[in-house]
Amino acid sequence: MIKETPKILRLIIGDQLNINHSWYNEVNDNVTYVLMEIRSETDYAHHHIQKIIGFFAAMQNFAQELTTRGHQIKYIYLNDENNLNSFEKNCEEIISKNNFTKFEYQLPDEYRVDEHLKQFTINLNIPFEVFDTEHFYSSRNELGDLFKGKKMYLMETFYRQMRKKHHVLIVDGDKPLNGKWNFDEENRQKLPKEHKPISPLLFDNNVQLIELEIQKANIKTIGTIDSKHFIWPINRAQSLQLLDFFVENCLSLFGTFQDAMAPNEWSIYHARLSFSMNTKLLSPKEVVDKAIETYLNNTDEIAYHQLEGFVRQIIGWREYMRGIYWLKMPDYAHLNYFEHTETLPEWFWTGKTKMNCLKNAINQSLQFGYAHHIQRLMITGNFALLAGVHPDEVDAWYLGIYIDAIEWVEITNTRGMSQFADGGIVGTKPYVSSATYINKMSSYCNGCYYDKAKKTGDKACPFNSLYWNFYDKHESKLAKNPRIGMMYNVWRKMEPVAKTELLQQAEHYLSHINEL
Repeated sequence: MIKETPKILRLIIGDQLNINHSWYNEVNDNVTYVLMEIRSETDYAHHHIQKIIGFFAAMQNFAQELTTRGHQIKYIYLNDENNLNSFEKNCEEIISKNNFTKFEYQLPDEYRVDEHLKQFTINLNIPFEVFDTEHFYSSRNELGDLFKGKKMYLMETFYRQMRKKHHVLIVDGDKPLNGKWNFDEENRQKLPKEHKPISPLLFDNNVQLIELEIQKANIKTIGTIDSKHFIWPINRAQSLQLLDFFVENCLSLFGTFQDAMAPNEWSIYHARLSFSMNTKLLSPKEVVDKAIETYLNNTDEIAYHQLEGFVRQIIGWREYMRGIYWLKMPDYAHLNYFEHTETLPEWFWTGKTKMNCLKNAINQSLQFGYAHHIQRLMITGNFALLAGVHPDEVDAWYLGIYIDAIEWVEITNTRGMSQFADGGIVGTKPYVSSATYINKMSSYCNGCYYDKAKKTGDKACPFNSLYWNFYDKHESKLAKNPRIGMMYNVWRKMEPVAKTELLQQAEHYLSHINEL
């Protein structure tokens, strides 16, 4: 008796565009791949127009690449008449109408999608199989296994373990190259006044047809786009080009200025590879390997701390955030340590604020769908935390506005690192600051409507009074934190009149927050 060859339907999700996956090693006429543009993915957050278009354009390019290689492809466009607008319903329909005998998919990176597909396969009346995405350095459960029984989940510990396991920047078996694991203290410089960063590499993709389809579907979006000249990479070739541009032109100054901020300098020396990596057009390993190779070939021109800071963001921070996500979800999405309840100021959606730092960071985000990590952490995130905004509101904004934001990497950075809503799982302290830090790392304060040096009174920088108001309000939860005990010593030594003035100033700003 001849065993019948199964007729397989394989689902490819929009952030699984890894052409080097073992699925594609051979062409099999009995295997059909399906990609789909669906409302369940466009509508779960209020997305930036560039984010939706970036994903759809990358998916269409990927489908074309697979077709060119001889694979059987079914692509469901947003406005197709037969689009049922969910992974499960579309797959169910395709399986039923085409007599598929097996269903396969890759592990989703989002808990939400993972649960949908688990439920779908439970009720499926044909066999199914789940595959790894073959993308990350670590497995979903690796961080949880490493810290089993521990109360603290230190990123540095995880980072060192990843370096050792994958032999990245390691010598003599398990020792860090150049004698230290972490060179972060050398990576915190402000842009010098006359320093002009290199112009970023921008692409020139015409995505007008996709924009028309989104308009036709009446999908609500935020932000702006020039759809004749879409600047983000939408295929692997462009992603590799952006990687080459980074290592050749930006890596030598990346670390030094990775925390720096300046008006009209939205890219500085950042790689801007996160969208390509998060859609899996690029793998983290090839990005890290390319950076290391470039460093080793140019040690006279690239200082080691530039490289180490970049490698740590990928093999350390990115993998760590994913590990925390899979260890703590779904409960993580509901944590609210400070019990904050406020809504986001209206100008978070428009950029129309008199605070220069927030005006720049938000308008940049609306224009490009991008801001680098310090803009996200110490400008927009800092203000939202000081203002007592509910973490759900902050999550929704970050998830929607940034082209690289997928929940597994967004929520742990936002709810954890930025808002300290997890009570210290990710960060060891809340990342809040007054105007002093913002002025130290940026030139945003120059020409601002508010005075960075004033704590109270007319035109006093809101960050100054809100900073002390935050510490006063949450003293019972934060006073024993060893990393911020010094701030409470300063607060307690202040004259009662000065404290009252600061708290009254903060109250005034919070009650007029949409006017700031």
